[in-house]
Parts: sequence; C-alpha cells; structure tokens
Amino acid sequence: MNLTVRHVDPNYIQQFWPLVEGYIDEALQKGDDFGPEAKNYTTEHVRVFLTSSQWTLLVAVDEEQRVHGAATVTMINYPLHRVAFITTIGGKLISNEDTFDQLKKLLKSFGATKIQGLGRPAIVRLWSKYNFEPRNTLVEVLI
Repeated sequence: MNLTVRHVDPNYIQQFWPLVEGYIDEALQKGDDFGPEAKNYTTEHVRVFLTSSQWTLLVAVDEEQRVHGAATVTMINYPLHRVAFITTIGGKLISNEDTFDQLKKLLKSFGATKIQGLGRPAIVRLWSKYNFEPRNTLVEVLI
C-alpha cells in the first residue's frame, strides 16, 4: 500500500473529522497512565485547535483516498528554528521511510527547520529509526 501524506485545509476539518477523530483519540488515550487532571487537552480541544487554524491536520491516505492515519502539528517559532511540534499522531502502518520523507517535505513547506514531539518509550524507539534523538525529559507537578 502506498500512502501519501497530505495537509488538510482548515476549511475542511469538519468533513475530515469523522475520518480522523479515532486516530487522534487513540493517540491521546494510548499510554495515558495519568489521571484526567493531568491532561492538557482532549480530542474535542484538538478539533477546536484545528478549526481555528492554531494547529494543522495531516493525513496519510492510500491510492483510493482512504485515510489510514492522522497527525496534528503546531508551529513554534524560536530565534534559531521554526519547530513543527507533533501534538498527536495515530494510525496503522503509516510510519516508514517514504511517509517520513513526505512528512519532512511537507513540514519544510510550512517553514519548519526541526520536528519535535513528546512520546512514550515505544514512540521514542519507533522514531529513533528516523534519527530522532531524546533531548530533554519533561517533568511536571499539578499546583
């Protein structure tokens, strides 16, 4: 199966939402070992970020335009880099050299010079195949 990574224009989030909601929800639920008070956002919040153009929706589609996975990305501008920060990603069999190359080209077209994301240990191992390296450890406390 050949997959193509595509950007979804914010004007079409409502049409794509039923096709991607499960992938986004699964991404938020998987590996969630903490209680609801520790969450930063829910699936519905993701939808709001997408429809308000604060985040970008990317989809992996096959030759028949069926969606096999989805990712959401926000851009963070630093003095030395424009970071494409992956906020959610989910799907089955969507991670390979070709789809990652497509992802990099697409994010570069939005001005990104780096890709970052937070991930549980399994995701860190998976993305290490594409030269991602752990940089920092996030710690937090509710106050």
